[in-house]
Amino acid sequence: MRRRPRRDEGIRRRLHVAHVAEPSSEGVAVVQYSYIREQLRRGWRVTVVCPSHGWLGYSARAAGAEVRWWSATRGPGRSVLRETTELRRILAEVDPDVVHLHSAKAGLAGRLALRGSRPTIFQPHAWSFLAVEGPVRRASLAWERLAARWTHRLVCVSEAERIAGVEAGIEVPTRVLPNGVDLLRLGVQGPQERLAARAGLGLPDVPTVVCVGRLTRQKGQDALLDAWPSVRERVPAAQLVLVGAGPDRRELERRAADLDGVLLAGGRTDVPLWLAAADVAVAPSRWEGMPLVPLEAMACGRSVVATAIPGIVEAVPDDAGQLVAPGDAEALADALVYRLQSSDVATDEGWAGRLHVEDHHDELTAAREVIGVYLSVLRERRSRGARRRPLPAVLGRGPGASGT
Repeated sequence: MRRRPRRDEGIRRRLHVAHVAEPSSEGVAVVQYSYIREQLRRGWRVTVVCPSHGWLGYSARAAGAEVRWWSATRGPGRSVLRETTELRRILAEVDPDVVHLHSAKAGLAGRLALRGSRPTIFQPHAWSFLAVEGPVRRASLAWERLAARWTHRLVCVSEAERIAGVEAGIEVPTRVLPNGVDLLRLGVQGPQERLAARAGLGLPDVPTVVCVGRLTRQKGQDALLDAWPSVRERVPAAQLVLVGAGPDRRELERRAADLDGVLLAGGRTDVPLWLAAADVAVAPSRWEGMPLVPLEAMACGRSVVATAIPGIVEAVPDDAGQLVAPGDAEALADALVYRLQSSDVATDEGWAGRLHVEDHHDELTAAREVIGVYLSVLRERRSRGARRRPLPAVLGRGPGASGT
């Protein structure tokens, strides 16, 4: 005799996504938050698992997400076992349909905790093995190759990041989703807005270079300080503002004390205002996935001088500024001086950059396309019978939601 189906069998539930990350501020958090807002807008259930020391968890909770605090630290080390155990417990309790792991620590602890038992998306936001050398680099590469078996989809923010993974032997189905920025929040800032921003921040109205980023070797502020004396020789009134916090702050403050026209503003939440105050934005990074700051600067109509590294090359077109070789202090200084002395050039580049981000880096595009990644993984697992639970409902479905 054929069994009658129970009334609740096959009911389509809201999709429940868990976003896990150790970085809870700066660029990685900004990207996550854009995904979270779009998923909440669609009526989905979202849980954010992150440390309590940054703004991400608090902003996500205010937007309507559930938040679970995770006591993770940035680097690998003896804390990994404890962090993995804690994360395994949290994910078992919240029981998400999809787990989206952001950056290296979540990628490590999350895949050790889950081992493929749930649909797992990993987004490196810049490969960890690019930050290290020698035995540590070899260990990092070996881990990524091993963890590939527990990764249902890899999300890369640039084609260069995808290629780096392939060349490293990391074999995972991959989707490239370039980072985007909030084009409504980041409007073009003209001369009057620049003057008002400087006044509001207490900055003198002089030629201004702004560098936003965590104060670390990766972001290259030390190389920028190497170039700064040459800039001041040719533009004596110029000022350089470093916006951000990080482990290298004390050393950078020590070096800046011997230089004229350098201000360390510390970690700030009003980054658009600092970009509005700039004549030129600079991003002297040594490695990146795809940094947000050049995109944010272009959205504000600012010329960008940056290093010609993978990730930035894809983000900054030729007519929006200038890219120079990493470590070339003379070329970096020349590029900055040219724009500080040629305001018309910087203005034209700012407009070109704005048009570029409007066409290629609207955060809504990436937020919608990542939803397509989740649905593709869920369909694949359902077709294989990997998990016998009703397929979540796709509420509030919009453009890009059905991509793969």
